Amino acid sequence: MDTIVCPMGGGATRLYSALTPPHSSSPLPPPADTNLDPAFCQERKGSPVCPAELLQQCEEALRGRAPRFHREFTQLQDGDGASSSSIRVMQWNILAQALGEGLDSFVQCPPEALSWSRRKYLILEEILTYRPHILCLQEVDHYYDTLQPVLAGLGYSSHFFPKPWSPCLDVEGNNGPDGCALFFDESRLEFLDSVNLRLSAMRIPTNQVAVVTILRCRSSGRCVCVAATHLKARSGWEWLRSAQGSDLLRHLQTLVQQHADDSADAQISDIPLLICGDFNAIPTEEVYRRFAASPLGLDSAYKRLSEDGSTEPEYTTWKIRPTGECCATLDYIWYSRDTLRVEAVLDMPTEEQIGPNRLPSFSYPSDHLSLVCDISFKENE
Repeated sequence: MDTIVCPMGGGATRLYSALTPPHSSSPLPPPADTNLDPAFCQERKGSPVCPAELLQQCEEALRGRAPRFHREFTQLQDGDGASSSSIRVMQWNILAQALGEGLDSFVQCPPEALSWSRRKYLILEEILTYRPHILCLQEVDHYYDTLQPVLAGLGYSSHFFPKPWSPCLDVEGNNGPDGCALFFDESRLEFLDSVNLRLSAMRIPTNQVAVVTILRCRSSGRCVCVAATHLKARSGWEWLRSAQGSDLLRHLQTLVQQHADDSADAQISDIPLLICGDFNAIPTEEVYRRFAASPLGLDSAYKRLSEDGSTEPEYTTWKIRPTGECCATLDYIWYSRDTLRVEAVLDMPTEEQIGPNRLPSFSYPSDHLSLVCDISFKENE
């Protein structure tokens, strides 16, 4: 059985695992009785949201907390011709609420710091601070009640695809399955096409997914294919991550080629890739090497922070569990180096900023740090 490509949609209900067959290609529709988060959504339903006002609301709700991480953009100059207006991309595993409170066991994190009543403000504050045009999220289990309606009010369109068998469903009082979500700013980007992928290994469907969307930049007319994914976690599953990565690359190449073949538009003939995700793989792992050596011509944006431009950051996640401390680079923004240019990259907080108890914390809502970069299209030769 090959990788399952699903139409857009997906469900977030506690009955998802009981009602959806293990290899279903048609997820349940969104729950009809979703209760919108009253802190953000009920008063604003159907009306635009002012980003500054919403950010102020988050800051007021978090008054008295430890200061947020101060991070700055490193501007990059590669002098390779003029570019159109840049597009800001954010990649972030936000930590599923059910996992943070239930299964992940962050032994140094106070339980109050893991409450959704607090974390939702920190998550939205992070997004609002950087205002990405493309936002790729993993471990999303509050899509329908919070993230989708709030960000829709800010002008974002989005797609969500839950894992077929989310571990969130094993946690009492969960909010439905977690999955990947991809948001884009409709004022800057036009939707062309999208598919949901259930990733396979040796033609056997796995529990990991990807959301893939083709977008057209409204200012330049150029197109880009964006993928948000989350590969298998934990040591011992390196072979599976490698197979899932290869499967994703195959599907992306096929999708882009189909659009090129079906279109007479020169702007669609060469569609670059942006692949954002929590790969659960350090840079020495095979799946990383497969992406770096792919004939699709991919490079990792965050390598640009290093002096030689060839080394990943020391960490994108830093946590303490009962099994010990984990400080590793697992998250990436891959881009087509021949057609896209990285103009700026958001730096990483220091060990001192993160603090001795690591992540998550009262300052930061996830065990993974957000990655943010500004990219632009290289001029056609």
